[in-house]
Amino acid sequence: MTERTSYERSLERSRAALNRPDRPDTFTMAGREWDLLDDVFAPPFSGTTGAAMDVLGLTGTHAPLLRSGGSFLEVGSGTGIIAVMAALRGAARVVATDINARAVENTRRNAGRHGIGDRVRAVHSDLFSALDADDRFDCVYWHSNFVLAPDDYRYRGDHERAYIDTGYRAHERYLVEAPLRLAPGGRALLQFSDRGDLARLTALATAHGRRLEVLRRHSFPEGTETLEHILLEISVAS
Repeated sequence: MTERTSYERSLERSRAALNRPDRPDTFTMAGREWDLLDDVFAPPFSGTTGAAMDVLGLTGTHAPLLRSGGSFLEVGSGTGIIAVMAALRGAARVVATDINARAVENTRRNAGRHGIGDRVRAVHSDLFSALDADDRFDCVYWHSNFVLAPDDYRYRGDHERAYIDTGYRAHERYLVEAPLRLAPGGRALLQFSDRGDLARLTALATAHGRRLEVLRRHSFPEGTETLEHILLEISVAS
Protein backbone atom coordinates (compact mmCIF):
# COMPACT_ATOMS: atom_id res chain seq x y z
CA MET A 1 0.00 0.00 0.00
CA THR A 2 1.32 3.43 -0.95
CA GLU A 3 0.44 6.80 0.55
CA ARG A 4 -1.66 7.44 -2.56
CA THR A 5 -3.78 4.32 -1.97
CA SER A 6 -3.76 4.43 1.84
CA TYR A 7 -7.18 3.88 3.42
CA GLU A 8 -6.05 5.89 6.46
CA ARG A 9 -5.35 8.86 4.22
CA SER A 10 -8.80 8.46 2.64
CA LEU A 11 -10.35 8.45 6.10
CA GLU A 12 -8.53 11.68 6.85
CA ARG A 13 -10.08 13.18 3.71
CA SER A 14 -13.48 11.93 4.85
CA ARG A 15 -13.16 13.57 8.26
CA ALA A 16 -11.86 16.79 6.76
CA ALA A 17 -14.73 17.04 4.26
CA LEU A 18 -17.28 16.31 6.97
CA ASN A 19 -15.99 18.87 9.46
CA ARG A 20 -14.73 21.76 7.32
CA PRO A 21 -16.04 25.11 8.59
CA ASP A 22 -16.67 26.22 5.00
CA ARG A 23 -18.85 23.18 4.18
CA PRO A 24 -21.81 24.73 2.34
CA ASP A 25 -25.55 23.99 2.52
CA THR A 26 -25.79 24.56 -1.25
CA PHE A 27 -23.25 24.61 -4.06
CA THR A 28 -23.05 25.12 -7.81
CA MET A 29 -21.97 22.43 -10.27
CA ALA A 30 -22.70 21.83 -13.95
CA GLY A 31 -24.32 25.27 -14.06
CA ARG A 32 -26.95 24.35 -11.45
CA GLU A 33 -27.53 24.81 -7.74
CA TRP A 34 -27.59 21.76 -5.45
CA ASP A 35 -28.46 21.04 -1.83
CA LEU A 36 -25.83 19.41 0.40
CA LEU A 37 -26.93 17.79 3.66
CA ASP A 38 -24.74 16.93 6.63
CA ASP A 39 -23.05 13.50 6.55
CA VAL A 40 -23.23 13.29 2.73
CA PHE A 41 -20.20 13.22 0.40
CA ALA A 42 -19.41 16.83 -0.59
CA PRO A 43 -18.79 17.28 -4.35
CA PRO A 44 -17.38 20.83 -3.93
CA PHE A 45 -14.32 19.42 -2.15
CA SER A 46 -13.35 16.89 -4.83
CA GLY A 47 -13.15 16.69 -8.60
CA THR A 48 -14.59 13.18 -8.67
CA THR A 49 -18.23 14.13 -9.36
CA GLY A 50 -17.19 16.34 -12.27
CA ALA A 51 -15.10 13.45 -13.60
CA ALA A 52 -18.13 11.16 -13.32
CA MET A 53 -20.34 13.51 -15.32
CA ASP A 54 -17.63 13.82 -17.96
CA VAL A 55 -17.01 10.10 -18.49
CA LEU A 56 -20.75 9.40 -18.64
CA GLY A 57 -21.21 12.12 -21.24
CA LEU A 58 -23.56 14.15 -19.03
CA THR A 59 -21.23 17.12 -19.43
CA GLY A 60 -18.15 17.79 -21.56
CA THR A 61 -17.45 16.53 -25.06
CA HIS A 62 -17.88 12.75 -24.65
CA ALA A 63 -20.86 11.13 -26.37
CA PRO A 64 -23.54 10.23 -23.79
CA LEU A 65 -23.45 6.64 -22.57
CA LEU A 66 -27.03 6.76 -21.27
CA ARG A 67 -29.84 5.87 -23.65
CA SER A 68 -32.34 8.71 -24.19
CA GLY A 69 -35.72 7.54 -22.98
CA GLY A 70 -34.16 4.58 -21.18
CA SER A 71 -33.78 3.55 -17.55
CA PHE A 72 -30.81 4.29 -15.29
CA LEU A 73 -29.82 2.90 -11.90
CA GLU A 74 -27.22 4.76 -9.88
CA VAL A 75 -25.72 2.98 -6.89
CA GLY A 76 -24.30 5.29 -4.22
CA SER A 77 -26.10 8.45 -5.31
CA GLY A 78 -24.83 10.82 -2.60
CA THR A 79 -26.29 14.25 -3.29
CA GLY A 80 -28.02 12.86 -6.39
CA ILE A 81 -26.21 14.96 -8.97
CA ILE A 82 -25.57 12.08 -11.38
CA ALA A 83 -29.10 10.70 -11.06
CA VAL A 84 -30.69 14.12 -11.55
CA MET A 85 -28.43 15.00 -14.48
CA ALA A 86 -29.28 11.66 -16.11
CA ALA A 87 -32.98 12.52 -15.90
CA LEU A 88 -32.38 16.04 -17.18
CA ARG A 89 -30.43 14.58 -20.12
CA GLY A 90 -33.29 12.32 -21.18
CA ALA A 91 -33.47 9.21 -19.00
CA ALA A 92 -37.17 8.37 -18.60
CA ARG A 93 -36.79 6.38 -15.37
CA VAL A 94 -34.04 6.83 -12.79
CA VAL A 95 -33.56 4.89 -9.57
CA ALA A 96 -30.88 6.08 -7.13
CA THR A 97 -29.79 3.94 -4.18
CA ASP A 98 -27.55 4.74 -1.23
CA ILE A 99 -26.70 2.99 2.02
CA ASN A 100 -26.65 6.40 3.73
CA ALA A 101 -30.19 7.53 4.62
CA ARG A 102 -29.09 11.17 4.55
CA ALA A 103 -27.86 10.71 0.98
CA VAL A 104 -31.23 9.28 -0.01
CA GLU A 105 -32.94 12.38 1.38
CA ASN A 106 -30.35 14.59 -0.34
CA THR A 107 -31.09 12.92 -3.68
CA ARG A 108 -34.84 13.41 -3.19
CA ARG A 109 -34.33 17.10 -2.42
CA ASN A 110 -32.21 17.72 -5.49
CA ALA A 111 -34.63 15.83 -7.73
CA GLY A 112 -37.40 18.07 -6.42
CA ARG A 113 -35.27 21.20 -6.72
CA HIS A 114 -34.81 20.52 -10.44
CA GLY A 115 -38.37 19.49 -11.16
CA ILE A 116 -37.86 15.82 -12.00
CA GLY A 117 -39.01 14.17 -8.77
CA ASP A 118 -41.52 12.16 -10.80
CA ARG A 119 -38.70 10.46 -12.74
CA VAL A 120 -36.08 9.98 -9.99
CA ARG A 121 -36.82 7.49 -7.20
CA ALA A 122 -34.37 7.50 -4.29
CA VAL A 123 -34.12 4.25 -2.33
CA HIS A 124 -32.34 3.45 0.93
CA SER A 125 -30.45 0.32 -0.07
CA ASP A 126 -27.19 -1.55 0.37
CA LEU A 127 -26.33 -1.82 -3.33
CA PHE A 128 -29.30 -3.70 -4.86
CA SER A 129 -30.80 -5.22 -1.71
CA ALA A 130 -33.93 -3.03 -1.48
CA LEU A 131 -34.86 -3.27 -5.18
CA ASP A 132 -37.53 -5.56 -6.58
CA ALA A 133 -36.03 -8.86 -7.68
CA ASP A 134 -37.19 -8.42 -11.28
CA ASP A 135 -36.24 -4.74 -11.72
CA ARG A 136 -33.94 -4.25 -14.75
CA PHE A 137 -32.23 -1.20 -16.26
CA ASP A 138 -30.65 -0.05 -19.50
CA CYS A 139 -27.67 1.23 -17.52
CA VAL A 140 -26.38 0.39 -14.04
CA TYR A 141 -23.66 2.68 -12.68
CA TRP A 142 -21.62 2.99 -9.50
CA HIS A 143 -19.01 5.63 -8.75
CA SER A 144 -17.42 3.37 -6.19
CA ASN A 145 -15.63 3.86 -2.86
CA PHE A 146 -12.55 2.54 -4.61
CA VAL A 147 -9.95 2.72 -1.80
CA LEU A 148 -9.33 -0.73 -0.30
CA ALA A 149 -9.53 -0.99 3.51
CA PRO A 150 -8.61 -3.99 5.67
CA ASP A 151 -11.22 -6.73 6.08
CA ASP A 152 -11.56 -6.05 9.80
CA TYR A 153 -11.99 -2.26 9.63
CA ARG A 154 -15.21 -1.09 11.31
CA TYR A 155 -16.92 1.95 9.79
CA ARG A 156 -17.46 4.79 12.26
CA GLY A 157 -20.29 6.24 10.20
CA ASP A 158 -21.94 6.16 6.80
CA HIS A 159 -19.85 9.06 5.54
CA GLU A 160 -16.75 6.84 5.60
CA ARG A 161 -18.47 4.36 3.27
CA ALA A 162 -18.23 6.92 0.46
CA TYR A 163 -14.43 6.75 0.70
CA ILE A 164 -13.33 3.19 1.50
CA ASP A 165 -14.50 -0.42 1.01
CA THR A 166 -13.50 -3.05 3.56
CA GLY A 167 -11.96 -6.05 1.81
CA TYR A 168 -13.62 -4.92 -1.45
CA ARG A 169 -16.75 -6.73 -0.28
CA ALA A 170 -19.06 -4.16 -1.86
CA HIS A 171 -17.05 -4.27 -5.09
CA GLU A 172 -17.26 -8.05 -5.19
CA ARG A 173 -21.04 -7.94 -4.79
CA TYR A 174 -21.35 -5.28 -7.46
CA LEU A 175 -19.26 -7.26 -9.94
CA VAL A 176 -21.50 -10.27 -9.47
CA GLU A 177 -24.90 -8.56 -9.28
CA ALA A 178 -24.72 -5.54 -11.60
CA PRO A 179 -24.82 -7.53 -14.89
CA LEU A 180 -27.84 -9.43 -13.54
CA ARG A 181 -29.75 -6.16 -13.23
CA LEU A 182 -29.55 -5.29 -16.93
CA ALA A 183 -32.33 -5.14 -19.47
CA PRO A 184 -31.46 -6.67 -22.88
CA GLY A 185 -28.65 -4.65 -24.42
CA GLY A 186 -27.95 -2.87 -21.12
CA ARG A 187 -24.57 -1.84 -19.71
CA ALA A 188 -23.09 -2.29 -16.22
CA LEU A 189 -20.59 0.47 -15.46
CA LEU A 190 -18.12 1.02 -12.63
CA GLN A 191 -16.18 4.23 -12.10
CA PHE A 192 -12.87 3.34 -10.46
CA SER A 193 -9.62 5.22 -9.75
CA ASP A 194 -5.88 4.85 -9.66
CA ARG A 195 -6.27 5.25 -5.89
CA GLY A 196 -7.90 1.83 -5.96
CA ASP A 197 -6.41 -1.64 -6.36
CA LEU A 198 -7.19 -2.50 -9.99
CA ALA A 199 -5.28 -5.79 -9.81
CA ARG A 200 -7.41 -6.92 -6.85
CA LEU A 201 -10.58 -5.81 -8.63
CA THR A 202 -9.60 -7.68 -11.80
CA ALA A 203 -8.84 -10.84 -9.82
CA LEU A 204 -12.28 -10.66 -8.18
CA ALA A 205 -13.92 -10.17 -11.56
CA THR A 206 -12.13 -13.18 -13.02
CA ALA A 207 -12.99 -15.35 -10.02
CA HIS A 208 -16.69 -14.62 -10.55
CA GLY A 209 -16.73 -15.02 -14.33
CA ARG A 210 -16.79 -11.31 -15.09
CA ARG A 211 -14.80 -9.33 -17.65
CA LEU A 212 -13.70 -5.70 -17.25
CA GLU A 213 -13.22 -3.36 -20.19
CA VAL A 214 -11.89 0.19 -19.93
CA LEU A 215 -14.28 2.55 -21.70
CA ARG A 216 -12.95 5.98 -20.77
CA ARG A 217 -10.34 7.70 -18.62
CA HIS A 218 -10.39 11.13 -17.03
CA SER A 219 -7.46 12.83 -15.28
CA PHE A 220 -7.88 15.86 -13.05
CA PRO A 221 -5.93 17.73 -10.35
CA GLU A 222 -6.77 17.30 -6.67
CA GLY A 223 -4.57 19.23 -4.30
CA THR A 224 -0.97 18.57 -5.29
CA GLU A 225 -1.80 15.32 -7.13
CA THR A 226 -3.19 14.35 -10.49
CA LEU A 227 -5.80 11.61 -10.23
CA GLU A 228 -7.06 9.32 -12.96
CA HIS A 229 -10.56 7.93 -12.97
CA ILE A 230 -11.36 4.90 -15.09
CA LEU A 231 -14.80 3.99 -16.37
CA LEU A 232 -15.09 0.21 -16.60
CA GLU A 233 -17.77 -1.90 -18.24
CA ILE A 234 -18.59 -5.20 -16.54
CA SER A 235 -19.80 -8.12 -18.59
CA VAL A 236 -20.29 -11.83 -18.09
CA ALA A 237 -17.23 -13.65 -19.40
CA SER A 238 -17.95 -15.99 -22.29
